[in-house]
Amino acid sequence: VQLQASGGGLVQTGGSLRLSCAASGSTFRSYTVGWFRQAPGTEREFVAALKRSSSSTYYADSVKGRFTISRDNAKNTVYLQMNSLKPEDTAVYLCAADRGIITSSITQFQHYDYWGQGTQVTVSS
Repeated sequence: VQLQASGGGLVQTGGSLRLSCAASGSTFRSYTVGWFRQAPGTEREFVAALKRSSSSTYYADSVKGRFTISRDNAKNTVYLQMNSLKPEDTAVYLCAADRGIITSSITQFQHYDYWGQGTQVTVSS
């Protein structure tokens, strides 16, 4: 599967953005999809994930209540709606997918096989 992330940009504190992760080459519904982010000089950080079988959602504590991950199977796309953005949300956001990932590994980037190219999100104060 090939992944294409888009939707990043520059927004003020408190603003919103919606990121998209579009898949091609395979049926996206059979993959668990995760969003990660990475700021300069920091390790890649888990943001949110959507499990393939149950559609259960998982969020980092830092984004819970502000971000929502969802899937549109007809468009083969997963979205990350980001509200109430803060300067500390500034990072490159990457989407990832995997067919066989287990729940206990869902927050760990090392367990995802497929990655998109990333989209920059900048939140100004």
